[in-house]
Amino acid sequence: MFTFDVLNYPSIMGILNITPDSFYEKSRLKNHLNAIMKAKEMINDGASIIDIGGESSRPGSRSVHWKEELDRILLVIRELKKNNFFISVDTYHPETARICLENGVEMINDISGFTNPEMVELVLKFKPYIVLMHMKGTPKTMQKEPFYRDVCAEVYGFLIDGATRLEKLGLPEEKIIIDPGIGFGKRYIDNMNLLKNIGYLTSKKYKVLIGASRKSFLDVIINEPPENRLEGTLAVSDLCFRKKVDIVRVHDVKEHDRFFKVLKKLYEESE
Repeated sequence: MFTFDVLNYPSIMGILNITPDSFYEKSRLKNHLNAIMKAKEMINDGASIIDIGGESSRPGSRSVHWKEELDRILLVIRELKKNNFFISVDTYHPETARICLENGVEMINDISGFTNPEMVELVLKFKPYIVLMHMKGTPKTMQKEPFYRDVCAEVYGFLIDGATRLEKLGLPEEKIIIDPGIGFGKRYIDNMNLLKNIGYLTSKKYKVLIGASRKSFLDVIINEPPENRLEGTLAVSDLCFRKKVDIVRVHDVKEHDRFFKVLKKLYEESE
């Protein structure tokens, strides 16, 4: 069973997209065999969690029926559970979540922030780990002129209120992870403000996840397409390390594992 090690943060969540249309082309896995091989590679490279998605949530993406989503991911989940991998499923569909939980999945990563009562009912029944994320709008519409009066107050308030509500309903505090949803209905300035102030969230009692890997807000700074944003992603991960974020969700597991090993050794030697 996976547990958070406060002396070994952040944990690395490897992204496994079994989709034809994710924003980062190299992460698109179009068949079950390739997905299984990639997941095993990420575990060997240092991932603690594999986050499996069967529907792209890139800006402008179309939704897919839950049966299509499930068809993309279920065989992979069943195979990986034979190796006792800790599996997260990236879904907002209650039907998909239920079947995945029945097949041993330990975490549900819901980009809609558990605003669907059916999803709430499910997690209260199965009591998995959950990632409660903030998103303004839907993937199809979220980047069409999003606006906040105070992005930190609005996003952080949504997360703390949602986590508190689930805890009061009976989901244990240690099972709740909150995610500000970098790139999900946010402008460049919104993403930067959320990251710069992430220490506010990590000072609270709930675990925190950041998913900024190769996202488009980095293009504003370094003017590079997704395939050339590793260095920018590592810069964000350095901030996550310093601010004691609990989980980073990334495409490049090996590079992050090596990066964090060096950072930890440097801090250890300097104390």
